[in-house]
Amino acid sequence: MLTAIQAYIANHGTVSIGDLALHFRSDRTCLQPMLTKLVQKGRIRKLPAPSKCGDCTSCDLSHLEAYEWLGR
Repeated sequence: MLTAIQAYIANHGTVSIGDLALHFRSDRTCLQPMLTKLVQKGRIRKLPAPSKCGDCTSCDLSHLEAYEWLGR
């Protein structure tokens, strides 16, 4: 599954953890260790979390967690 996650991020460039959870039909907490591994390997990086997404204040900011492909 690690290879599939890596390929998905490489194909899309930047993805949110919510998108990954939907695509792989998995819980975000299950994806987190694999994303951490890819960060450690230098394949992806976690993007800084926004303080909020816009004018709305009811967003779950954990859904906005995003990762970017580094191409290594």
